[in-house]
Amino acid sequence: MPKNPTLSARAWALLLVLCGTIFLEGIDVAMLAVAVPSIRSDLGLSTGTAAWVMSAYVLGYAGFTLLGGRAADLLGRRRMFLTWLTVFMLFSGLGGFATEGWMLITARFVTGVAAAFMTPAAMSIITTSYAEGPERNKALLVFAGTAAGGFSLGLVIGGLLTALGWRWVFFAPVILAGAVLLAAFKLLPAEGRPARATGGFDLAGAVVAAGAMLLLAFGIVRLEHGLDSWELAAAAFAAGLLLTGLFVAVERRAKNPLVRLGFLRKAATVRADLGMMLFVGAFFGFQFVVTLYLQELRGWSSFETALALIVMGVDAVLAPTLTPRLVNRFGNAKVAFGGFVLAAVTYVVFLQIGSDWTYAAMFPLLLLNGVAFAVVYGPLTIAATDGVDEEEQGLASGLLTTATQFGSAVGISAVTAVYGLSATSDPMDAFRAALAVPVAMVLLGGLLTATGLRTRPVRHMEAESPSAEPVRERQAV
Repeated sequence: MPKNPTLSARAWALLLVLCGTIFLEGIDVAMLAVAVPSIRSDLGLSTGTAAWVMSAYVLGYAGFTLLGGRAADLLGRRRMFLTWLTVFMLFSGLGGFATEGWMLITARFVTGVAAAFMTPAAMSIITTSYAEGPERNKALLVFAGTAAGGFSLGLVIGGLLTALGWRWVFFAPVILAGAVLLAAFKLLPAEGRPARATGGFDLAGAVVAAGAMLLLAFGIVRLEHGLDSWELAAAAFAAGLLLTGLFVAVERRAKNPLVRLGFLRKAATVRADLGMMLFVGAFFGFQFVVTLYLQELRGWSSFETALALIVMGVDAVLAPTLTPRLVNRFGNAKVAFGGFVLAAVTYVVFLQIGSDWTYAAMFPLLLLNGVAFAVVYGPLTIAATDGVDEEEQGLASGLLTTATQFGSAVGISAVTAVYGLSATSDPMDAFRAALAVPVAMVLLGGLLTATGLRTRPVRHMEAESPSAEPVRERQAV
């Protein structure tokens, strides 16, 4: 079994273009998180408006990712990738010219919608362009590592750009997106008309699915406000669940459904998606609590905090180097479960945090958390798309991306709510209560993925050599 499958120069070039997209998405979110205080001060935004500058992106992303993934299958992966990368670039630039809060919120929402179509298209291009087995696994692990690296580096880059002026946080992604777009036009292969698109598009299912996802995402975001206006969050959840039930009814009757309900019977795929949602939620929830601890309790600046957390970006190095070797030897399930255990140990130890902890004491735990991300994110990505028919790879990618976005929203919203509700005269009590959320999420995710995932190590390549051209003639990307 090849330990390190070799990709051709063209295969690497295509992969770098697709990784550029997920890197762009990662730094975009991270940079804005650092820049929001400066934006609020410069434009005179209220606390609520500033919060919506961040939340609007989450709503757009989580609300349309499922539709975006299926659109890639039905309307063409190359077409969706290029179109929505262009939209992402344009509206990121428009955000940099905003003078009012509503302009920023609108720009961020549309940028999130663009990411919801762009990211699943990029992932499904990988899963249909690289042969299943070591070659595809390596590509997915590089893709996953790039996503993590984008977020980690984005924290630091955001601090530097904000010092120059917060508008550069919006203009910098335009430059990167433009470079990726030019390369994509050249490297992404031409495609014919997708066969499934001739059967008609499930417009009713698309509308109901988007409505359900938007309402559920809105309810999750409202959790950040704790008991304030809890009725609104409950109403959003209830309406979202009602539309979810309606969506199932629509799909059962649709001639060419947006989501083939039989697809959801794939136990390994569903478990991988749910495991990803819980792990990502725990990871970002933990990161948010540590950020609060360093800035609010310890008085560190946003840039100092970003530098402290960048060690968790070790996953960008380990995901394409160490993780493939572990997956080849032990299989996805064992590697992912090991990562869940490692993350659980990290979070439990961090529960003992005190107000006088040195960075030297925190460093090993932050490092281990990055290692855990490296050995969970990639294998779950592989498990969620492994064994899926080519014509449904966009759907598989969309479901996985939806789970990832909902996970990050749930994790951050839950720890924020618990932190607010637990605030006492001793702030450490609130921090420890909030840290219990990532602990619970990662333990549940570990139990969920301990069984039911594909346990075999990846098989040998069969008909193709690892260095074969990435795009095969039998399929149009």
